[in-house]
Amino acid sequence: MNTYAKADTLIEAALAPLDSVRSAGLVIVFSLFVAAAAQFSIQVGSIPITGQSFAVLLTGALLGSRLGAAALIAYLIEGAVGLPFFSPIGAPGILRFLGPSGGYLVAFPAAAYITGAFAEYGWDKRYHTAVAAMAIGSVIILLGGWAWLSVLTHSSPLVVFYDAVGKFLVGDVIKVALAAAVLPTGWALLKRKASGKQ
Repeated sequence: MNTYAKADTLIEAALAPLDSVRSAGLVIVFSLFVAAAAQFSIQVGSIPITGQSFAVLLTGALLGSRLGAAALIAYLIEGAVGLPFFSPIGAPGILRFLGPSGGYLVAFPAAAYITGAFAEYGWDKRYHTAVAAMAIGSVIILLGGWAWLSVLTHSSPLVVFYDAVGKFLVGDVIKVALAAAVLPTGWALLKRKASGKQ
């Protein structure tokens, strides 16, 4: 029966050993995953609700801190150079970073890194700890967006709280719950496969 080191993420355990070519491939694939999630958007005020945060948190948890952050940095570069990878609602290319959603985008690599770091220490193996890791990652994204919107609008953080954070809370709870469910299920399937059970 195979055993996995404490610092393994689900992807590392499933695809071991991860060499530089596989790692680079995963970075590209997961940057495209985030880009695809960004296309599911609903316009609510100046900042759309998208599937990005779900994809960001899952990317971090599956790839780990460094590869997860690298995938999100790759995603931001791809969008900044003009590829249609950001939400279809908003300014094109690098101008997106100067708009209302810029703070969320800039926070994506940090959120993936933190969520991935928790996963590397086994938080992805049980549902309640996976939820906690992803909730922390979600808070990082929301704080980034909130801080930037406050600066952009020259408003008090309290004034922009609903637009920057409040309207996303219910959706983020659902996204965190769904993303967190993937991880223990994946580990259970991997252990079943390793033990030879069908």
